Amino acid sequence: MSEATAQLLKQRFSPERLGAYQAAVGGDLDQAVTLYEWNATMSGAFWITLGHVEVLIRNAMHRQLTDWSTRTHGEPRWYLDPGGVLDGRRHKQIATAREQATRDGRQETPGRVVAELTFGFWPFLLTRSYDRSLWPYLRAAWPGKPLRREIHGPLAELHELRNRIGHHEPIYNRPLKELHTKALDLACWTCPDTGAWIASRCQVLPVLETRPWTVRASPAPSQRRGQGRPVRR
Repeated sequence: MSEATAQLLKQRFSPERLGAYQAAVGGDLDQAVTLYEWNATMSGAFWITLGHVEVLIRNAMHRQLTDWSTRTHGEPRWYLDPGGVLDGRRHKQIATAREQATRDGRQETPGRVVAELTFGFWPFLLTRSYDRSLWPYLRAAWPGKPLRREIHGPLAELHELRNRIGHHEPIYNRPLKELHTKALDLACWTCPDTGAWIASRCQVLPVLETRPWTVRASPAPSQRRGQGRPVRR
Protein backbone atom coordinates (compact mmCIF):
# COMPACT_ATOMS: atom_id res chain seq x y z
CA MET A 1 0.00 0.00 0.00
CA SER A 2 1.31 3.45 -0.88
CA GLU A 3 1.91 6.02 1.84
CA ALA A 4 -0.57 8.34 0.09
CA THR A 5 -3.32 5.69 0.30
CA ALA A 6 -2.60 5.03 3.97
CA GLN A 7 -2.75 8.75 4.75
CA LEU A 8 -6.00 9.09 2.81
CA LEU A 9 -7.60 6.25 4.77
CA LYS A 10 -6.46 7.80 8.03
CA GLN A 11 -8.20 11.04 7.14
CA ARG A 12 -11.35 9.46 5.75
CA PHE A 13 -11.77 6.96 8.57
CA SER A 14 -10.62 9.66 11.05
CA PRO A 15 -7.25 9.99 12.78
CA GLU A 16 -8.91 9.06 16.07
CA ARG A 17 -10.12 5.73 14.73
CA LEU A 18 -6.97 4.66 12.92
CA GLY A 19 -4.82 6.22 15.63
CA ALA A 20 -5.74 3.42 18.02
CA TYR A 21 -4.62 0.83 15.49
CA GLN A 22 -1.45 2.81 14.78
CA ALA A 23 -0.57 2.83 18.47
CA ALA A 24 -1.18 -0.92 18.62
CA VAL A 25 1.49 -1.60 15.98
CA GLY A 26 4.12 0.78 17.30
CA GLY A 27 3.28 3.75 15.08
CA ASP A 28 3.53 2.24 11.61
CA LEU A 29 0.56 3.53 9.59
CA ASP A 30 0.76 0.85 6.91
CA GLN A 31 0.63 -1.91 9.54
CA ALA A 32 -2.20 -0.03 11.25
CA VAL A 33 -4.28 -0.25 8.08
CA THR A 34 -3.47 -3.97 7.84
CA LEU A 35 -4.67 -4.45 11.42
CA TYR A 36 -7.78 -2.39 10.66
CA GLU A 37 -8.58 -4.62 7.68
CA TRP A 38 -8.03 -7.74 9.75
CA ASN A 39 -10.28 -6.39 12.49
CA ALA A 40 -13.05 -5.94 9.92
CA THR A 41 -12.56 -9.48 8.60
CA MET A 42 -12.65 -10.95 12.11
CA SER A 43 -15.72 -8.87 12.94
CA GLY A 44 -17.50 -10.31 9.92
CA ALA A 45 -16.58 -13.88 10.84
CA PHE A 46 -17.68 -13.44 14.44
CA TRP A 47 -20.87 -11.63 13.43
CA ILE A 48 -22.11 -14.71 11.56
CA THR A 49 -21.47 -17.03 14.50
CA LEU A 50 -22.98 -14.59 17.00
CA GLY A 51 -26.07 -14.31 14.82
CA HIS A 52 -26.59 -18.08 14.84
CA VAL A 53 -26.05 -18.26 18.60
CA GLU A 54 -28.39 -15.36 19.29
CA VAL A 55 -31.24 -16.88 17.28
CA LEU A 56 -30.73 -20.30 18.86
CA ILE A 57 -30.72 -18.99 22.42
CA ARG A 58 -33.58 -16.53 22.09
CA ASN A 59 -35.78 -19.22 20.55
CA ALA A 60 -34.89 -21.65 23.33
CA MET A 61 -35.76 -19.04 25.94
CA HIS A 62 -38.94 -18.16 24.06
CA ARG A 63 -40.08 -21.78 24.18
CA GLN A 64 -39.50 -22.03 27.92
CA LEU A 65 -41.20 -18.72 28.63
CA THR A 66 -44.17 -19.67 26.47
CA ASP A 67 -44.58 -22.94 28.34
CA TRP A 68 -44.26 -21.21 31.72
CA SER A 69 -46.74 -18.45 30.88
CA THR A 70 -49.26 -20.89 29.40
CA ARG A 71 -49.18 -23.27 32.35
CA THR A 72 -49.01 -20.61 35.05
CA HIS A 73 -51.21 -17.86 33.66
CA GLY A 74 -53.12 -19.40 30.76
CA GLU A 75 -51.50 -16.90 28.38
CA PRO A 76 -48.93 -18.15 25.84
CA ARG A 77 -47.79 -14.62 25.02
CA TRP A 78 -45.34 -14.37 27.90
CA TYR A 79 -44.16 -10.96 26.71
CA LEU A 80 -47.53 -9.53 27.82
CA ASP A 81 -46.22 -10.26 31.32
CA PRO A 82 -49.42 -11.71 32.79
CA GLY A 83 -47.59 -12.45 36.05
CA GLY A 84 -46.17 -8.94 36.41
CA VAL A 85 -42.55 -10.10 36.80
CA LEU A 86 -40.81 -7.94 34.21
CA ASP A 87 -39.38 -4.51 35.01
CA GLY A 88 -40.27 -1.25 33.31
CA ARG A 89 -37.37 -1.24 30.88
CA ARG A 90 -38.28 -4.71 29.63
CA HIS A 91 -41.86 -3.49 29.12
CA LYS A 92 -40.57 -0.62 26.98
CA GLN A 93 -38.38 -2.96 24.91
CA ILE A 94 -41.33 -5.29 24.37
CA ALA A 95 -43.60 -2.40 23.39
CA THR A 96 -41.05 -1.28 20.81
CA ALA A 97 -40.69 -4.84 19.49
CA ARG A 98 -44.46 -5.23 19.16
CA GLU A 99 -44.68 -1.95 17.28
CA GLN A 100 -41.92 -2.98 14.89
CA ALA A 101 -43.43 -6.45 14.46
CA THR A 102 -46.73 -4.96 13.26
CA ARG A 103 -45.41 -2.20 11.02
CA ASP A 104 -46.84 -2.00 7.51
CA GLY A 105 -50.03 -3.60 8.75
CA ARG A 106 -48.54 -6.99 9.55
CA GLN A 107 -50.33 -9.20 12.03
CA GLU A 108 -48.62 -9.62 15.37
CA THR A 109 -47.28 -13.09 16.10
CA PRO A 110 -45.05 -14.19 18.98
CA GLY A 111 -42.33 -15.17 16.51
CA ARG A 112 -42.26 -11.69 14.99
CA VAL A 113 -42.14 -10.02 18.39
CA VAL A 114 -39.30 -12.25 19.56
CA ALA A 115 -37.35 -11.52 16.36
CA GLU A 116 -37.61 -7.78 17.04
CA LEU A 117 -36.30 -7.98 20.60
CA THR A 118 -32.65 -6.95 20.81
CA PHE A 119 -29.84 -9.28 21.82
CA GLY A 120 -29.44 -7.29 25.04
CA PHE A 121 -32.98 -8.14 26.14
CA TRP A 122 -32.17 -11.83 26.70
CA PRO A 123 -29.14 -11.69 29.03
CA PHE A 124 -31.10 -9.41 31.35
CA LEU A 125 -33.71 -12.14 31.87
CA LEU A 126 -30.86 -14.22 33.27
CA THR A 127 -29.79 -11.71 35.92
CA ARG A 128 -30.23 -12.13 39.66
CA SER A 129 -33.47 -10.12 39.53
CA TYR A 130 -35.23 -13.14 38.03
CA ASP A 131 -33.68 -15.86 40.18
CA ARG A 132 -37.00 -16.89 41.69
CA SER A 133 -39.49 -15.85 39.03
CA LEU A 134 -38.00 -16.90 35.66
CA TRP A 135 -34.84 -18.93 36.19
CA PRO A 136 -36.64 -22.02 37.58
CA TYR A 137 -38.33 -22.27 34.16
CA LEU A 138 -35.58 -20.94 31.90
CA ARG A 139 -33.00 -23.38 33.26
CA ALA A 140 -34.68 -26.18 31.30
CA ALA A 141 -33.27 -24.61 28.13
CA TRP A 142 -29.79 -25.71 29.26
CA PRO A 143 -29.92 -29.24 30.69
CA GLY A 144 -27.01 -29.92 32.99
CA LYS A 145 -26.38 -26.23 33.72
CA PRO A 146 -28.11 -25.58 37.04
CA LEU A 147 -26.36 -22.28 37.78
CA ARG A 148 -27.80 -19.16 36.20
CA ARG A 149 -24.43 -17.42 36.11
CA GLU A 150 -23.02 -20.18 33.90
CA ILE A 151 -25.32 -18.93 31.15
CA HIS A 152 -25.63 -15.25 31.98
CA GLY A 153 -21.89 -14.52 32.15
CA PRO A 154 -20.90 -15.81 28.69
CA LEU A 155 -24.07 -14.46 27.09
CA ALA A 156 -23.44 -10.98 28.50
CA GLU A 157 -19.86 -11.08 27.18
CA LEU A 158 -21.06 -12.06 23.73
CA HIS A 159 -23.62 -9.25 23.81
CA GLU A 160 -20.83 -6.76 24.55
CA LEU A 161 -18.75 -8.18 21.69
CA ARG A 162 -21.71 -7.94 19.33
CA ASN A 163 -22.20 -4.29 20.26
CA ARG A 164 -18.56 -3.51 19.54
CA ILE A 165 -18.79 -5.20 16.17
CA GLY A 166 -22.05 -3.42 15.39
CA HIS A 167 -20.41 -0.05 16.08
CA HIS A 168 -17.29 -0.94 14.07
CA GLU A 169 -15.05 -0.80 17.14
CA PRO A 170 -11.74 -2.66 17.62
CA ILE A 171 -12.03 -6.27 18.73
CA TYR A 172 -8.46 -7.36 17.96
CA ASN A 173 -7.60 -6.62 21.59
CA ARG A 174 -10.36 -8.84 22.98
CA PRO A 175 -9.89 -12.48 24.11
CA LEU A 176 -11.33 -13.75 20.85
CA LYS A 177 -10.37 -17.37 21.21
CA GLU A 178 -12.03 -17.53 24.62
CA LEU A 179 -15.11 -15.73 23.34
CA HIS A 180 -15.29 -18.13 20.42
CA THR A 181 -15.25 -21.04 22.87
CA LYS A 182 -17.98 -19.45 24.98
CA ALA A 183 -20.17 -18.87 21.93
CA LEU A 184 -19.92 -22.48 20.80
CA ASP A 185 -20.32 -23.79 24.35
CA LEU A 186 -23.56 -21.84 24.75
CA ALA A 187 -24.80 -23.19 21.44
CA CYS A 188 -23.94 -26.80 22.32
CA TRP A 189 -25.48 -26.50 25.79
CA THR A 190 -28.67 -25.28 24.16
CA CYS A 191 -28.74 -27.90 21.39
CA PRO A 192 -25.72 -30.14 20.74
CA ASP A 193 -26.63 -30.86 17.11
CA THR A 194 -27.27 -27.20 16.25
CA GLY A 195 -24.11 -26.24 18.12
CA ALA A 196 -22.13 -28.69 16.01
CA TRP A 197 -23.63 -27.19 12.85
CA ILE A 198 -22.66 -23.67 13.96
CA ALA A 199 -19.13 -24.81 14.84
CA SER A 200 -18.68 -26.51 11.47
CA ARG A 201 -19.35 -23.23 9.68
CA CYS A 202 -17.56 -20.86 12.01
CA GLN A 203 -14.53 -19.11 10.50
CA VAL A 204 -13.31 -17.35 13.65
CA LEU A 205 -10.33 -19.62 14.35
CA PRO A 206 -8.97 -19.63 10.76
CA VAL A 207 -9.11 -15.83 10.72
CA LEU A 208 -7.52 -15.68 14.17
CA GLU A 209 -4.54 -17.59 12.78
CA THR A 210 -3.82 -14.63 10.49
CA ARG A 211 -3.87 -12.02 13.25
CA PRO A 212 -1.29 -9.26 12.61
CA TRP A 213 1.38 -8.43 15.12
CA THR A 214 0.64 -5.83 17.79
CA VAL A 215 2.72 -4.27 20.54
CA ARG A 216 0.91 -6.00 23.42
CA ALA A 217 1.32 -9.39 21.79
CA SER A 218 5.03 -8.92 21.07
CA PRO A 219 7.58 -10.82 23.20
CA ALA A 220 10.53 -8.91 21.76
CA PRO A 221 11.14 -5.30 20.58
CA SER A 222 13.02 -6.63 17.54
CA GLN A 223 9.70 -7.73 16.02
CA ARG A 224 8.13 -4.29 16.22
CA ARG A 225 8.19 -3.73 12.50
CA GLY A 226 7.23 -7.22 11.48
CA GLN A 227 10.72 -8.73 11.80
CA GLY A 228 10.70 -12.44 12.44
CA ARG A 229 7.60 -14.56 12.76
CA PRO A 230 4.36 -12.66 13.55
CA VAL A 231 2.93 -13.27 16.97
CA ARG A 232 -0.64 -14.58 17.08
CA ARG A 233 -3.13 -14.20 19.87
